[in-house]
Amino acid sequence: MSPVFPMLTVLSMFYYICLRRRARTATRGEMMNSRRAIESNSRALPINVEVVQYAKEVLDFSSHYGSENSMSYTMWNLAGIPNVYPSSGDFTQTAVFRTYGTWWDQCPSAQLPFKRTPPNFYSQDYVELAFEEPVYPTAVHVLETYHPGAVIRILACSANPYSQNTPAEVRWEILWSEAPTKVNSPQARQFTPCIKQIDFPTNLIRLEVNSSLQDYYAELDAVVLHGVKERPVLSLKTSMIDMNDLDEDDDEEKNGCEMDSLNKQFSVTALREWTTNGYFDKLPYELIQLILSHLTIPDLCRLAQTCKLLYQHCCDPLQYIHLSLQPYWARINDTSLEYLMSRCTLVQWLNLSWTGNRGAISVSGFSRFLKVCGSELVRLELACGHFLNETCLEVIAEMCPNLQELNLSSCDKLPPQAFNHIAKVCSLKRLILYRTKVEQTALLSILNFCSELQHLSLGSCVMIEDYDLIASMMGAKCKKLRTLDLWRCKNITENGIAELVSGCQLLEELDLGWCPTLQSSTGCFTSLARKLPNLQKLFLTANRSVCDTDIEELAANCTHLRQLDILGTRMVSPASLRKLLESCKDLSLLDVSFCSQIDNRVVLELNASFPNVLIKKSFTQ
Repeated sequence: MSPVFPMLTVLSMFYYICLRRRARTATRGEMMNSRRAIESNSRALPINVEVVQYAKEVLDFSSHYGSENSMSYTMWNLAGIPNVYPSSGDFTQTAVFRTYGTWWDQCPSAQLPFKRTPPNFYSQDYVELAFEEPVYPTAVHVLETYHPGAVIRILACSANPYSQNTPAEVRWEILWSEAPTKVNSPQARQFTPCIKQIDFPTNLIRLEVNSSLQDYYAELDAVVLHGVKERPVLSLKTSMIDMNDLDEDDDEEKNGCEMDSLNKQFSVTALREWTTNGYFDKLPYELIQLILSHLTIPDLCRLAQTCKLLYQHCCDPLQYIHLSLQPYWARINDTSLEYLMSRCTLVQWLNLSWTGNRGAISVSGFSRFLKVCGSELVRLELACGHFLNETCLEVIAEMCPNLQELNLSSCDKLPPQAFNHIAKVCSLKRLILYRTKVEQTALLSILNFCSELQHLSLGSCVMIEDYDLIASMMGAKCKKLRTLDLWRCKNITENGIAELVSGCQLLEELDLGWCPTLQSSTGCFTSLARKLPNLQKLFLTANRSVCDTDIEELAANCTHLRQLDILGTRMVSPASLRKLLESCKDLSLLDVSFCSQIDNRVVLELNASFPNVLIKKSFTQ
């Protein structure tokens, strides 16, 4: 056969794929997510008056720097008109997420990442904003006032949060997405990415952020939504095929959110019949499994449709030992869990963070899944899982006897009584209760029965009445505790710290940021430094009383210290900091923002003497 014919066949197939993809897009009334196509072809006919509106309400978010009982540095500052913009600097009236940079992933409490995370999923935090009027978006302006560049994805939802009617289907569409990029200037800016047009009106916008490249906390002031009430009529030019639209990254991004087809792929039964499987027949089963282990979940589902041999491999429960569905949060529902059930009988790590909200996952659907797939679970991530209720935690306690790690971060809709069930999971080693409504009685029970705990996060748990009692119980029962987050606990005193450090001397990480009842004059920080020689991370953020004596005790006793935050103290001198830096050779992060004795000149001098230490100094104009 002439070599020309195979080439013609390949070209014909490629041309067919191009036409099929364009036809599929045209039937949905959508444009490809191509910046070039949008910039050149998205001019709508002037039949609508543009509506401009600020966010009316903050509906949901994954974290914030501020307190649950105030407005300073909270996500709620994103509602309404700007408070700060166009000014630049560190202002309490802005919205700030809990963390920034890579140091969060380098401390003892850091968790191992899930395998198979899609390479284009970068999101670490999110915030959802409701607007008054549903519109077809034409622009989204994000007003950033300090260290911009954290926003990496903007989505729109078809559900109207103010409608009394429950929608039959909730759709999320990506308006814009991009990999994290470094913005060199910390100055304020109006960020206006080029968004794609969608085929439904929306008044629910979601921002997703990645702060890993930030030099300091990113601060957002307001979000402005521009749009029209009637669907724009696009130029006929948009029907032309642009080869740039076939960019692989854009297609992956689209598949990452639009998971409708994935549910169908889960349940595919009609497979091609082949008399031979080619070279795959010569490969050991284990080697094929190893090759397939590098594929993402959607890719596994697509590959399962090719032939029976690969279907068998793609459905093997060994491929689902570690399963993260967080990247596909927008399309995971009861049907998805039902289809995955037979494949996940051996799952050990399961990430359902951000999934299931607005009715996508029901209590019964979640319970059915865990009853089949929970027996081998060791790690369960459920951050921001607002479908959870007391029944769900009861099922977890009953069906997951081997569970060692449970993340309920920002599950702020769980009722207080639900947390009593966690005490039944006696094998727990890691428990994250950040921004939950856990109460003192339930927490005391958990600490009493879960004596294997090594990592505990109680940051922003505002319903605990007596943290001294909690600290005393930790010191008595949790001797293996290595990391403890007490961020913004309002009532712990030197008595609680004394009980804690006497009983938990293996502590490597301790966050006492924004704990106003701790005073250096009581000797609590001196005692802490002397009793915890393994400390690697210590946050004393916004404690005005930290003094030179405390820093010198840390220098003398905590030589393994890697991260120290003393933001806001007025009592620490350059001389004591120099002693600390000379003693703690592993120190990599030192935050001295708003320390009145540490000016920019001192920071420059210390940076010159200790170039391996990242010394942070914030400013306000």
